[in-house]
Amino acid sequence: MSTETIWIAIGFTGQILFGARFLIQWIASERQRRSHIPVAFWYLSIGGGMVLLSYAIWRADPVFIMGQSMGLGIYLRNLYFIHRERAEKAAEKAAADLQNV
Repeated sequence: MSTETIWIAIGFTGQILFGARFLIQWIASERQRRSHIPVAFWYLSIGGGMVLLSYAIWRADPVFIMGQSMGLGIYLRNLYFIHRERAEKAAEKAAADLQNV
């Protein structure tokens, strides 16, 4: 198997990961009967984005590199907000539980 074939397979894998995030978001929204973006969407965005960025670097495509690089920062920032909010809620719940003892 040639290096070119391997990298094309890597590129398609990244595209599948990246595309799967839309399927996950669609299913989650249908279940909730409203627009909803589950956490898995952001993890698939990061995974697919990293693989596609690797492929873009191998291809030396500056447009593709810039697009994937910027997206990764946004996906990571969204996960940071999600995890920070969860930690704050857990801390609030723990404090409330201590007051109720």
